[in-house]
Amino acid sequence: MVKYICFIISLLFVSALAQAQFTIDGQVVQRGEYRHGFSKLFGENDDPAAFIGQRARLQAGYKLDGLTMQVSVQDVRVWGNTTQAKASDDFLSVHEAWAAWQFNEHWNIKAGRQELNFDNARFLGNLDWVLQARAHDFALINYEKNKTKISFGGGYNQNQISNTKIDYNIAGQYQNAQLFRLEQQVADLSFSLLFWNEGRQHTSLTDKPVFYRQTFGIPNLSYKFKNTVFSAFYYQQTGKNPTGKEVNAFDLSAKVVHHHILNAEKGQKLGVAAGFEMLSGTATNESEKSNSFAPLYGTNHAHNGYMDLFFVGNHDNSVGLNDFYAKMRYDFNPKHFIQANFHWFNAQAEVLNSASETLDAHLGKEIDFSAGYIFSQAFSLQAGYSHFLPGDTFKHLLGGNDLHKTQNWAYLMLIFRPNNKAKFIGVSL
Repeated sequence: MVKYICFIISLLFVSALAQAQFTIDGQVVQRGEYRHGFSKLFGENDDPAAFIGQRARLQAGYKLDGLTMQVSVQDVRVWGNTTQAKASDDFLSVHEAWAAWQFNEHWNIKAGRQELNFDNARFLGNLDWVLQARAHDFALINYEKNKTKISFGGGYNQNQISNTKIDYNIAGQYQNAQLFRLEQQVADLSFSLLFWNEGRQHTSLTDKPVFYRQTFGIPNLSYKFKNTVFSAFYYQQTGKNPTGKEVNAFDLSAKVVHHHILNAEKGQKLGVAAGFEMLSGTATNESEKSNSFAPLYGTNHAHNGYMDLFFVGNHDNSVGLNDFYAKMRYDFNPKHFIQANFHWFNAQAEVLNSASETLDAHLGKEIDFSAGYIFSQAFSLQAGYSHFLPGDTFKHLLGGNDLHKTQNWAYLMLIFRPNNKAKFIGVSL
């Protein structure tokens, strides 16, 4: 009897597959790095690090009669961190697992573990540069018609299934969040609006309060004129941060990007960009409230220098940042590029020493070199070198001057992902 049931189930499954669209995709990203000041200034007596990290991701998708499902499983590891003959390890995880239903021509609902990757990924990004990337447990209702897109929804997080109320204590995550986003394009002008509200539970206080913080603004305002794009964004933050301090903070940016076509037939062009970003900060003598903007779920690697010295598990609740930058990129053809970026970093808020003297605002300078080559639809190669020159005020903020004279970082990355349009990771004008 059992074998007949299995046979019928198999026939139904094959029949469903015949009517549905079933896809399998994957990627392997391998990055060798030399770290001598990446994400944290290097001490005089420290030894540099070198390693090879890897992400292997398998994605399966299914479409049938308005239903779309996707599951993405990934293995993230460093070469050599397990024995060669092993029974199991803890490096396999689910990156995405969601289902979406298109309930009419313009509306759909999407729920499950999914990437929230919008605009320039400043506040909400999929963190593709980091091997493990980022996904949220979230539900969204989406509307799309012509050049109008609307998304709204939310998420509610808990540690585990329980029959009684328990505290949520997963570090660095919200207990609940709500999102509303509008995107609109009118001719060569495009813009978006965002409202994000999140609550984080403070489990160290007696009454276990949930502190709510709001982020809202214009994540993208851009205008294209021939080969030039003018863009800007603005965020405002209010409410209370996870420690309960009142927040009044902002993030403001503007830039211009121009592409000069050198040889249209060969795809040869020169791109230049210049701009600034101002993330508000809290003066070092302020203890009652916070003016420090938190780019909570963005892909920060793409913004304030590739050495990730700002807002990547560091520089939070600090003096903010004024980042003035210039970039130049040369495309030999659609498959091959080289790029150089320069950043000038200053503190946005006042920095005082122990004698209450105001220090110079300059934090440092960084130059980033990048290059890439696409060998085929399935394989591309990317490399980079970055150098940072810290200012005395940055050294003071980090607690001392016992630093190595050279602060640098280099990487070489092999990217295998045949069906992904992004053949390079983390580099753009």
